[in-house]
Amino acid sequence: MTRIPKLAMIGGGGVRTPLVVHGLAQSQAALGLTEFALYDVDRERTEIIANIGREVIRRLGADFRITVTDRLEQAVEGADVVLSSIRVGGIAARARDERIAIEHGLAGQETTGPGGAAMALRTVPVTLEHARIVERVAPGAWFINFTNPAGLITQALSQNTRLRVIGICDTPIELFHRIAWALSAPYEQMTFDYAGLNHLGWVRRVTLAGEDITDRILADDETLRKLYPADLFEPALIRTLRLIPTEYLFFYYSQRKAHENQLRAGASRGEELHRLNTQLFDSLAGKNGAEGLAIYRNYLLRRNSSYMKLEAQAESAFEVAQDEYDPFETVTGYHRIALDVMTGLVSDQPREVVVNVRNRGAIADLRDDDVVEVPCAVDRNGPQPRRTGALPDSVRGLVQSVKAYERTAIRAALERSSALAQLALLEYPIIGQWELAGALIQSLENADPTHLGYLR
Repeated sequence: MTRIPKLAMIGGGGVRTPLVVHGLAQSQAALGLTEFALYDVDRERTEIIANIGREVIRRLGADFRITVTDRLEQAVEGADVVLSSIRVGGIAARARDERIAIEHGLAGQETTGPGGAAMALRTVPVTLEHARIVERVAPGAWFINFTNPAGLITQALSQNTRLRVIGICDTPIELFHRIAWALSAPYEQMTFDYAGLNHLGWVRRVTLAGEDITDRILADDETLRKLYPADLFEPALIRTLRLIPTEYLFFYYSQRKAHENQLRAGASRGEELHRLNTQLFDSLAGKNGAEGLAIYRNYLLRRNSSYMKLEAQAESAFEVAQDEYDPFETVTGYHRIALDVMTGLVSDQPREVVVNVRNRGAIADLRDDDVVEVPCAVDRNGPQPRRTGALPDSVRGLVQSVKAYERTAIRAALERSSALAQLALLEYPIIGQWELAGALIQSLENADPTHLGYLR
């Protein structure tokens, strides 16, 4: 593939879409883009988002067009790349899942714990249904998965379709940039030895201008506390592990603390985002592109500033004054990863990006067909994972257990089996109890018969 004239997005009415448009407008010449086709089950919401996107295109002087359709076949037919970013049941389903988790004594979070399991079980069948259509009308397309839980969904696609699939997440590169920022070091001169699964990964080694500086980072408490958007990990934990965990390890290493903070705050992040998103779309109704873009920009500032504050510190930052930075120009984010991947796919020069792909020997402790999150060289031939060897003893068992859970959860969704769903939660280290797993599955099914009622 040398160019991407047509790009399609499944879930185009999502709140990330204008960010993607911004990145596309900046990279249009490299990609050769002429059409960005948006598909979503909510046509009205997608038109609102598309108008913001068109204003972004106008301001940046790009000239590709945004089209909107409520027919998936029309959106993806002839597409060179298909992005998938869906939330089955909407943000209300996330909020409901997280509340059920909290009521059962666990932290409510959309990609880990019971919330992540519920999201996976309701999303796997829908994503595979979409994939069948893409296979039929755009069989040569690259399928880039944004949809959470990203690693699990990418594995379901990889094992059950013929599509060329890449899963993306901005968590690793966000940590890389925070390490550079904490050290006041030039990011371009740094390398990071990283391996794991999506939302379950660690930096094992950091070099600066060819010098291994890992020990210097681990010895400095102030530096370690700067690595995260909130006060997540004690420096002693990171130093003892001799690994720098990504932020979502908080839900494994400090599950009780996360749950207690949610109880103190009286909400989960999903519940707060549900309110914030409702306010956003109420405010956007009837606004023109320029007015909508201003409202959307303020929304991003409020949303980004609150990240992980509730779970780590029992506080919300949605109402505090915001720094005057441009949320469209951040160096990280899903849209940046997507653009890095797509730019690589049209280039002869490999671009190193951490993505979710089939293992193929990259991590020695997992199967070749397991989807892992590792640095890959991405070019016209697709992603080539870098071999990272064996995992350290302190995390190997955790990774293998979570991967076992992912495999069983996919089976549960495909076989429509409540018993397998309960087994998946038994295998999952955050839950790990048969009776609790059964109670959670029953509560999730009862709360969402539309999307989880297929389990039997």
